Amino acid sequence: MPSQSPTEPTAPSAPPQPPPALWRPGPERVEQAQLTRFHRWAAEHHGAPVPVPGDPEAGYAALHRWSVAPDGGLARFWQAAAEWFGVRFSSPYETVLADAAMPGARWFPGARLNYAEHALRHDVGDGEGAGDGEGAGGPALLHVAEGAEPLPVGRAELRAQVGSLAAELRRLGVRPGDRVGAYLPNIPQAVVALLATAAVGAVWTSCSPDFGARSVLDRFRQVEPVVLVTVDGYRYGGKEHDRRETVAELRRELPSLRAVVHVPLLGTAPPDGALEWDALVATGAEPVFEQVPFDHPLWVLYSSGTTGLPKALVQSQGGILLEHLKQLALHCDLGPDDRFFWYTSTGWMMWNFLVSGLLVGATVITYGGSPGHPDVAGQWRVAERTGATFFGTSAAYVMACRKADVHPGRDLDLARVRCVATTGSPLPPDGFRWIHDEFHREGPGEAPGASDMWIASVSGGTDVCSCFAGAVPTLPVHVGELQAAGLATDLQAWDPAGEPVTDEVGELVVTQPMPSMPVRFWNDPDGARYRDSYFSTYPGVWRHGDWITLTSRGSVVIHGRSDSTLNRQGVRMGSADIYEVVERLPEVRESLVIGVEEPDGGYWMPLFVQLAPGARLDDALRARIRDALREQLSPRHVPDEVIEVEGVPHTLTGKRLEVPVKRVLQGTPLEKAVNPGSVDRVELLRFYERLARDRG
Repeated sequence: MPSQSPTEPTAPSAPPQPPPALWRPGPERVEQAQLTRFHRWAAEHHGAPVPVPGDPEAGYAALHRWSVAPDGGLARFWQAAAEWFGVRFSSPYETVLADAAMPGARWFPGARLNYAEHALRHDVGDGEGAGDGEGAGGPALLHVAEGAEPLPVGRAELRAQVGSLAAELRRLGVRPGDRVGAYLPNIPQAVVALLATAAVGAVWTSCSPDFGARSVLDRFRQVEPVVLVTVDGYRYGGKEHDRRETVAELRRELPSLRAVVHVPLLGTAPPDGALEWDALVATGAEPVFEQVPFDHPLWVLYSSGTTGLPKALVQSQGGILLEHLKQLALHCDLGPDDRFFWYTSTGWMMWNFLVSGLLVGATVITYGGSPGHPDVAGQWRVAERTGATFFGTSAAYVMACRKADVHPGRDLDLARVRCVATTGSPLPPDGFRWIHDEFHREGPGEAPGASDMWIASVSGGTDVCSCFAGAVPTLPVHVGELQAAGLATDLQAWDPAGEPVTDEVGELVVTQPMPSMPVRFWNDPDGARYRDSYFSTYPGVWRHGDWITLTSRGSVVIHGRSDSTLNRQGVRMGSADIYEVVERLPEVRESLVIGVEEPDGGYWMPLFVQLAPGARLDDALRARIRDALREQLSPRHVPDEVIEVEGVPHTLTGKRLEVPVKRVLQGTPLEKAVNPGSVDRVELLRFYERLARDRG
């Protein structure tokens, strides 16, 4: 491991006193959790430690230690999981884990299977007498478009459409390993197209239609799709957005295309040479599932691409199947009686995670519209109208609702929602408290079960299309903390010398492989870019680029990205801690803090604030911001300047552009600091460019 240099600062200690539990699952909830049942079964059949009666915290800690034990814990756990979930191997595996080295771990060599076959196997009871599309566990999909009633897609109907499209893809010459690209919103047709692609053994890749042509081409040119499934446009925020010109440009600039499929979301006729969606899914053929090796590519996801071409992350059919079964069933506690809603787009890994709700038999709720339509409470309204039992959103949305004085627990019928989950950025402590207070009201007329709302803040990444830490249905929730590391996830916090630390801030590392880690990057034949992305700091150990604290109780605190970490007077600080304090002030809508190392050895730490309507950045507000940071964090967290901006720039998936803005402020030309096609409002970056120029 690399040694610590004499000038390397040490990480600050976490607060010594843990916060009290905000929520604890009741005994009945613990007893009924799939995790509890799996734990008992694994103890009986695979040598897992016996659950601790009356102490689910000790029980989970013991199960987790077993799942990552150095004497083959990973192999024992994943063999148990494959058996528990009834994974259908059409040919047997030789061993569970042939090589545990990272990168290059080999999972279930010899095994063959198909992801789509597992997604479509929960169809018992669907069909006869199910005119509304409901089967034994509800419809497969429930789609909501802006201003429209929820539209069910039954399990038999979904299976028939997937079978039809898969047959047509084969007729078009699509073979295992070929790529199918999609330029689609979060609609049922996207789910059908993904599953049909997987059924054929082809490789799926998608972008949301709010991406411009350059952003799509930066991604799709790398993988050279042979088929492109597109919409003519989409509805968002009460308006129609025509994308036909963009689609025409994609067709011109992707010479690998053999066919284009037209989905007429706005009702337009297909362009010349395009195939009609309805005709391709009308035959009702029984799907044929190509049996592929465990590590056969399922899809290609992309990094944000803020500083260059997005990394094209290849994840496997078997790896995603097992990891998502674990996450959705054991950690999210989802099953056939659930309705699973996560607000997302097809350009974000959470869409792939959402579709995997089909693996556990849940009804997947797709929503293709604005998160704030017709008002800020729009996502909560979708959850109400669809009877969602598990509602996932972003931390930013929760905080926006809090600032807008939205009261979903009071004003909407959300009695069926038993879990609110967040990701995308750390959920600030005030976000935990707001959700808790909204759904833990007392008095007449309150919804039954409202006092038992589970809050699950989760953290992972596109890189693994899963969570490193987050939801555990049997554990308490503490304000500002993720409940625990995931099973079979050897999550640790390391100091710069490569030593694990507890109750101190360190680098998020994973010291043993996960099945959903990329099998490779596309067009990275020698693996150099893959190794450099995750394994260059600690060879053989995955470094993710986040600052975290692992508490002595097993919970996890996320402090923000380590590659944009603030470093003042020898002390590292996470930007997320500053945002939580500053954005608690009603005058501040959003903020961005940057630490800039200057050529003369100085350090400049400006705080940029986007103000709420009607607010004014005067000396009094600046003083309140500084005082709040000094009192709630430390004097080191007080910025050198507080500067008003029109808005905070984000990636297309909603992450603040900390690193590119830092580079611009250090003098890097804008065109070299960031890929404009990866930014939501590239014009906002011109402000930082001018500021850097003015400062010399």
